[in-house]
Amino acid sequence: MMNDAQAANELMRLARQIAKHNKLYHAEDAPEISDAEYDALVRRNAELEAQFPHLVRADSPSQAVGHEIAASPLSKVEHEVRMLSLDNAFADEEVADFAARVRRFLSLDESETVAFTAEDKIDGLSCSLRYEKGELVLAATRGDGSVGETVTANVAHVEGIPQALKGDVPDVFEIRGEVYMSRADFAALNAAQEEAGGKLFANPRNAAAGSLRQKDASVTAERPLKFWAHGWGATSDVPGETQQDVVRAIESWGVPVSPLFTRVESVEAMLAHYATIAAARPDLPYEIDGVVYKVDRLDWQKRLGFVAKAPRWALAHKFPAERAETTVEAIDIQVGRTGKLTPVGRLAPVLVGGVTVTNVTLHNRDEIARLGVRPGDRVVIQRAGDVIPQVVENLTRDADRPAFDFPDHCPVCDSEAVAEEGEVDVRCTGGLICRAQQFERLKHFVSRGALDIDGLGEKTIAEFIEHGWLDSGPADIFRLKNREAEILALDGWKEKSARNLLASIEAKRQPDAARLLFGLGIRHVGAVTARDLLKHFHALPALRAAAEAARAGDEDAAQSLTAIDGIGSAVVEALGDFFHEEHNRALWDDLLSEVSPPRYEVESVDSPVAGKVVVFTGKLETMSRDEAKAQAERLGAKASGSVSAKTDLLVAGPGAGSKLKKAEELGIEVMDEAGWAAIVEAAG
Repeated sequence: MMNDAQAANELMRLARQIAKHNKLYHAEDAPEISDAEYDALVRRNAELEAQFPHLVRADSPSQAVGHEIAASPLSKVEHEVRMLSLDNAFADEEVADFAARVRRFLSLDESETVAFTAEDKIDGLSCSLRYEKGELVLAATRGDGSVGETVTANVAHVEGIPQALKGDVPDVFEIRGEVYMSRADFAALNAAQEEAGGKLFANPRNAAAGSLRQKDASVTAERPLKFWAHGWGATSDVPGETQQDVVRAIESWGVPVSPLFTRVESVEAMLAHYATIAAARPDLPYEIDGVVYKVDRLDWQKRLGFVAKAPRWALAHKFPAERAETTVEAIDIQVGRTGKLTPVGRLAPVLVGGVTVTNVTLHNRDEIARLGVRPGDRVVIQRAGDVIPQVVENLTRDADRPAFDFPDHCPVCDSEAVAEEGEVDVRCTGGLICRAQQFERLKHFVSRGALDIDGLGEKTIAEFIEHGWLDSGPADIFRLKNREAEILALDGWKEKSARNLLASIEAKRQPDAARLLFGLGIRHVGAVTARDLLKHFHALPALRAAAEAARAGDEDAAQSLTAIDGIGSAVVEALGDFFHEEHNRALWDDLLSEVSPPRYEVESVDSPVAGKVVVFTGKLETMSRDEAKAQAERLGAKASGSVSAKTDLLVAGPGAGSKLKKAEELGIEVMDEAGWAAIVEAAG
């Protein structure tokens, strides 16, 4: 949560940033950031002002339109009727909210139809054309909404702006619309500029603005500019009672309007037209950045009126940016619940896919190296599948900055962070002592396949962690008996539930050694591997001694481990890394001071499956998968998770798929669950 001081500081920073970019965009036609980045700054300012209305600044961007004209070679002109901007929407829900606000403001019931006009929002330069007695007498840019620049001579060279209107026209009528440049004309202009060694324009909108705002109208005459109308300002008479009426009248006077202009009568129709325009967007000859909706009835527009800088009766539904440019301000390292170190880029806010993005995943150490990304770099990002933002290009990788130094220790617990051979992910070796992994690791420790402590579920673990009762690791679980009074003081706990939990914990004071080992969550040491190790070493101290010796370079110790069927170098390395960390050794010793696992022995049973490799697949209906594997081991078999040439028997339940197919291809014996139950029963 942000306090007043933090909010005031950010609002001050945003006001300065937005004012700077307004000036660059509106007054100098030289923007430094993309439209998506600008929209993100404005949206963030609006969010803060809504949350802290008492901190709205006198120079707030929410109160400004365009930018004040300073040193311009063109003369200034005051607009008789202000040229306002539009509020933006980026999601369908915001469009529905807009329509609902209109209906509430006008006190209309649901039976009343509210019609809107909808048209594509062309990305150009706003321009106002004043006609008197049908003759063009003044053309002006928007400027700051109140004062613009005179461009009357320039618009004489713009296609779509007649010097005289045809037909029956009011004595005074101010047509408002956009001067723009088509995509093809923009490409041709930049090609000519490049060949002549002139300035290249960033996009068609900048090219149109720079071409129109010329002191020498002959320069404008050389540029292929076009115009279409979307509204009006001062007028002696309005030729119609609806937005559609007036737009069609303007069109009949010889001024182009959007070919995609239409009238709709529901939110569903508004969104359908938006989808139609969005689908057509790539093939349109001009750039658009959204769809504009306006209440059709003019009497309703008059009642709705205006807010600070926009009409209540209109809304711009912007298209999501598929890609956007922004700056990487910092790279943080997050530690996941499994210990994976994930680099996260902190970005200058930018709108991508309709969402303000401030963070982006950089995946891993290798991805950072591939992109060469560092704080300060300018990058292109996109939302992968419209969900996960990712960097697709580093625009400044050749800049003279040092490479990002990926940590070799966990930023949370300072344990070693390593990537195993053949893997790209770097992981913290802290395990249960790492606070970032604490919850997930403890949840695993008490799970059904590990110690199976009844009553210690996710919610309880989270609650006990929050109170600091499990900070030392799993050994603290067995010290909860000393906190019975504190547990009873928590909401929802009764004497019976507390005592049942403590009884379940006490019942695990002599746990199965293989389950205890599996519960520690050592990488590559799953339930089957834990049992294989204990079958050989029988006791945890002997296993630890072998692992530590192998880590120290004792080849005999390493061989004693790898000689066990199913144990490879990855397991040996993971065990060695675990015991190499002092905090893991301390956690191990602390845990074994609370529990006393008996010697691990596997009873020798004479059964048809003794010495065989058994795989279970499909849905088992009378037992769990863990129970079935335990049965196999009691019968002297080895339970495996995959089918191979070494597999002797496949037990297949309903829904068996690829494993069953592979077993049949290899000629492996297959039986159903009933057949397996008969073997277990026969063995006693």
